[in-house]
Amino acid sequence: MSTGRATPLLRFPGTGAIAAFTLLFLYLPIVVVVVLSFNAGPMITIWTGFSTHWYADAWGSEPMRRALANSVVIALAAMVLGTACAMLAALALCGRRRAALGARAEWAERLIGLPLVVPEIAAAVALLMLLVILGIPLGLPGIIAAHTVVAIPFAYLPIRARLHDMDPALAEAAADLYASPWQAFRRVTLPLIWPGVLGGAMLAFVVSLGDFTFSFFLSAPGITTLPVYVFGMIRTGLTPAVNAISTMLLLTSIAIMILSRRLTRAKP
Repeated sequence: MSTGRATPLLRFPGTGAIAAFTLLFLYLPIVVVVVLSFNAGPMITIWTGFSTHWYADAWGSEPMRRALANSVVIALAAMVLGTACAMLAALALCGRRRAALGARAEWAERLIGLPLVVPEIAAAVALLMLLVILGIPLGLPGIIAAHTVVAIPFAYLPIRARLHDMDPALAEAAADLYASPWQAFRRVTLPLIWPGVLGGAMLAFVVSLGDFTFSFFLSAPGITTLPVYVFGMIRTGLTPAVNAISTMLLLTSIAIMILSRRLTRAKP
């Protein structure tokens, strides 16, 4: 007879072993990359001693710094544009506006989340063909547009969660006190959802910073992002400098993700 209690998944035979194998398969190579980034020798797979000179070599590379600067500029632009679009969409699809839209709100959210399910390679090829047909040159504008579209759903989810938790009576009270819609948004809604906005912006920044597919297809000569630069290094020969750059990018992304999670969970 069923007791009505949910059985923990890990109690099923073999589940723990499968979970442990999956985690090792996914994360052990990353740990190896981080460890070998401190290898003193030139071989990427043979440990010969501890050293940090590969970090100095990577940071001293002018092409690497240019690629990093391009990635940061693109990520900042995509973060600002994507977060602004996500916030406007969240404001339009939450609360009483959502009830007024009915089924159209659900379809709008599905369209917002479309970049999460569409294969990036297909979207990148399609956008490349569109830019070529329209005669728009490849480079920063196309990459920023693509990264913005990808960043919108990541920024949208934390903002929507904040708006969902916000008491709608607060905005109504502001309206009762003769506040205009803009004043109610600036003085009531925005301060309450600000942690979600910042958390979503950081997620958008990380997604754009690590994107390879769109950057690879839409880049132009002289406009190389850091992931594309690392891919070029791998093609010309593996050295621990590749591990050093990957480790710096990984640690930066982890730090931003942790901060984004804390901001998203912070109480207003």
